[in-house]
Amino acid sequence: MTYYKIQGGTPLFGTVTVSGAKNAAVAILPAALLVNGVCRIENVPDISDVRLLLEILADMGAGIRRLSPNTLEIDCTRVHDAEASDALVRRIRASYYLIGAQLGRFGHAKVALPGGCNFGPRPIDQHIKGFLALGAEVTEQSGYVIATAPETGLYGGRVNLDVVSVGATMNIMIGAVLSNGTTIIENAAKEPHIVDLANFLNTMGAKVSGAGTDVIKIRGVKSLHGGFYSIIPDQIEAGTYMAAAAAAGGDVLIQNVIPKHMDCISAKLREMGAKVTEYDDTIRVQRTARLHRANVKTMPYPGFPTDMQPQIAVCMALASGISVVTENIYDTRFRYCAELNRMGASIKVDTKKAVISGVEKLEGCTVHACDLRAGAAMVIAGLAAQGETIVEDIQYIERGYEDLVGKLEGLGASIKRIEKPDHSAAPAAG
Repeated sequence: MTYYKIQGGTPLFGTVTVSGAKNAAVAILPAALLVNGVCRIENVPDISDVRLLLEILADMGAGIRRLSPNTLEIDCTRVHDAEASDALVRRIRASYYLIGAQLGRFGHAKVALPGGCNFGPRPIDQHIKGFLALGAEVTEQSGYVIATAPETGLYGGRVNLDVVSVGATMNIMIGAVLSNGTTIIENAAKEPHIVDLANFLNTMGAKVSGAGTDVIKIRGVKSLHGGFYSIIPDQIEAGTYMAAAAAAGGDVLIQNVIPKHMDCISAKLREMGAKVTEYDDTIRVQRTARLHRANVKTMPYPGFPTDMQPQIAVCMALASGISVVTENIYDTRFRYCAELNRMGASIKVDTKKAVISGVEKLEGCTVHACDLRAGAAMVIAGLAAQGETIVEDIQYIERGYEDLVGKLEGLGASIKRIEKPDHSAAPAAG
């Protein structure tokens, strides 16, 4: 049993450096399967999701060298035509990118339905719609997605996504890169990590245009070659430290950010009374007085990200007045509100809406991380709360945050990662 122990009530001061973008890395690494040569990738976050994907690739025959904690060389030239390990695939949501990568590389794929955070059903029907448009046959059998390309390979097609889906947009891009002809994705998602995936693929010889708009065009090429690439900074990690500074108070300089990616988060924190100052690749957040109420509606980029909804809710829980959060992406992402209420927050949830009546303070207690971003919210609440907070189920948090404890300690937070032996296991025989 591993958990975080936080002694809250202390403002944060200092400098923190943001790691590479999780949501870019977990698509770029599977996309390396398509490359005939060595990919040198920098700014790779050292998080459990990345380590799982590297284990999957290594199990398939990829050569992987870690040149530094955040720089990798990946050579998939000799990857064998094999199914990815079920046990590993089912532990990570982003494993669905292996479908597009294996279809493009081998012409077929059999991938176990993925796991990861559990906050409501997240179907992959739009992914399947895209693969069908590329000529693949796709079925779901006994917990697997099985996809097969025609003998002549995938071919270009037009895909009009029924809903804006980041995962489907990226998966179709990966699958279409080595196809015959041109693929057009309409109603595509526009998140920064989609642009990053497109830039990675283009660096390796692909022809992807329009990433960052709602129409992406992929002209199929015969092969991809090796090359060098650096992953963009993580928008959500940066936003999490911004929210932490706003909730706990203090003065925090956040390095290795792209301020343009943070516009909607910066604007909301300014509206709530925090001082947010942008520089070339840093953002400074200062908060001395109590925050004000605000309303948030989650939307696809460039709107307010659903992955920042729990973190901003902690700020609202401590703000003066009544705030409203409307969740437009996932229907059941408010499970963390019950945990915040145990700490003294006043939140009422009605399906897609949470009404938050601000309180003067939160009180530390034992809470658990319902998912990755909810877990980050529990940590922020613990930093801002009076007394001691225990955050359990931190395996969710460590899926997406590199060295969270070390970075927060560097800001003066009192937080420890505690590993407690599990005495519930039966003793070994003999």
